[in-house]
Amino acid sequence: MKFEKIKVGEGDYIMVPSAECYKDCVELIKSDMYRHRGRKASAFRVLIHVLAHPFSLLVWQRFSGYRGVFYYPSKWMHELCCNLRQIDLPTETKIGFGLYLGHKRCMVINGGTIIGNNVDLFQFLNIGTNHYTPAVIGDEVYVGPNVCIVEDVHIGSRSSIGAGAVVTKDVPPGSTCAGVPAKVLNYNNPGRFVKYRWKLPEVPVNHKKVSESTL
Repeated sequence: MKFEKIKVGEGDYIMVPSAECYKDCVELIKSDMYRHRGRKASAFRVLIHVLAHPFSLLVWQRFSGYRGVFYYPSKWMHELCCNLRQIDLPTETKIGFGLYLGHKRCMVINGGTIIGNNVDLFQFLNIGTNHYTPAVIGDEVYVGPNVCIVEDVHIGSRSSIGAGAVVTKDVPPGSTCAGVPAKVLNYNNPGRFVKYRWKLPEVPVNHKKVSESTL
């Protein structure tokens, strides 16, 4: 597994993984399944899930994130799942471990968006940009229904975005924001809405496969 260190805010960094083989893809799928079901799955259970739920969007999102021998079939299945569920989630989107999609319906996410680990996204979410500078979302972030995140805002780790918010400015870590435009309401119980968090692997600081972005 390759990791990229990305800056979200002052002193707030996330480690975003990218698969280097299909074993890594399975590990990412396990993390997504854990976020949705609350229990860990074996590789065999992942296979059963793929066979029983062939239109599982996150499965094909993960498989199409690696350019292996099954890249084009996986990408085709991913596009089919996106059309069925009315979700625009490009394969090039950088996504951490344990993505939770609430209701798995009606979302538009710019392909350049960076999503951290153990993040919750809900229906009718829009993450967009007119200047090719989409958002960066930290770890353990809850984004409620009908939220719009505009341009290159940074959503701090363990923050919560209330339903219907329009986010046009950076969100501090550990805060709860809501409103149009979104404003900080409090700093009580950061990350309280994020359940079943996937335990992240330890990555040495001097790991040769870690690169750093200064976004």
